[in-house]
Amino acid sequence: MVDTTGAAPTSERRTERLELRVPTSPTQLPAVRAMAGDLAMRMDFDLDAVEDLRLAVDEACATLASVAQGDSPLTVVFEATRGGLRIDAWVPTAAGVDVPRDGFGWAVLHTLVDTVEAGPSNQATVPAGDGSATPVACISLIKQLRRYSTSDVLAEQPDADVSVAR
Repeated sequence: MVDTTGAAPTSERRTERLELRVPTSPTQLPAVRAMAGDLAMRMDFDLDAVEDLRLAVDEACATLASVAQGDSPLTVVFEATRGGLRIDAWVPTAAGVDVPRDGFGWAVLHTLVDTVEAGPSNQATVPAGDGSATPVACISLIKQLRRYSTSDVLAEQPDADVSVAR
């Protein structure tokens, strides 16, 4: 589902929201990874950032699938803005279940995206929740869209040669 409400002024890109619900089975999680990659490419992320997002979404979804209650679906909400991509993923859990934040997978998430947050919540507070107090485990990822210009290069490398051969 795409949310087309709240359009920004014509000079700015409006926030677009896409919600995806899939079973937490290993055969369905690649669809979420593919969606993240497709959105990142359409937003003009560079190839490395696209792959970083794919891997981060894959790791986040696998982590959430490991704590999901029964055969509950995984819900992923993508919000594309002018500045980047925010991804909120969550699954219903038993009360008191938290997202594991130790181990290699968590370290990988921190290196692939600009911001990662995780923890227990409920359906009243997560994007695309049903408003109930049902407990969920949630992981939120943010990847900033970096646009480079000549002035950016000069700011980072004052001695850089940015001339163009004619």
